[in-house]
Amino acid sequence: MENRDEFLWRQAKARVGFKFHLRNYLIVNAFLWLIWLVSTFVYSDNTWSGYRFPWPIWATLGWGIGLAMHYFRVYHGDSERSMVEKEYDKLSRKD
Repeated sequence: MENRDEFLWRQAKARVGFKFHLRNYLIVNAFLWLIWLVSTFVYSDNTWSGYRFPWPIWATLGWGIGLAMHYFRVYHGDSERSMVEKEYDKLSRKD
């Protein structure tokens, strides 16, 4: 493993980190929505107990924004290496 490219290793770790983040997001939010759904349903006569504000929306949206930023940084963000290469090309053409 000593021949491993450090840049690719960091990129692989970032992508795995995103996948764990996505998995946790899905599990926790599914659980929150299930709690909301169960707490809204009245078991005594199997009818809805009226409108209850879907409070899990705040966790879903807030965490979803963070997850989206994590995704774009990992999969679509310019890497440090490519930014350095672009800057080097720009400087070398100046001569």
